[in-house]
Amino acid sequence: MNWMIFISGLAAGFVNLGHFTVGRKDFLKPMLQADFDDVPKKVMHSVFHYVSVYVVLSFIVLTAIGVGFSFGTADALLVKFIAINYFLFAVTQIVIAATSTIPNGVIKLFQWIFFMVIAIFAWIGAS
Repeated sequence: MNWMIFISGLAAGFVNLGHFTVGRKDFLKPMLQADFDDVPKKVMHSVFHYVSVYVVLSFIVLTAIGVGFSFGTADALLVKFIAINYFLFAVTQIVIAATSTIPNGVIKLFQWIFFMVIAIFAWIGAS
């Protein structure tokens, strides 16, 4: 068992829970009900579910590798790829939040914390 990767998988599970509950309620539904053109609305709907696919798959992979399942000889590379993605998600969100006009944006757009936890634990576990 690789505890570092398993912990990153648990954090990814928490991100899944937030994505499909709070994200659906506070972002997806209001965005789909907003009064703007249907094309960008459907693009954003698709983007939400692209993220859904990624967070579910990364949760499955990290948790599985964490408990000892192997997808093949490139497990460490796969985990590092996931870690880099979450690290870049965190950096992107920090930059957008910090440069926004939202008061305390980095705190209000807090998802970067979970992304960073996933990235750090996955990277350490794969190294």
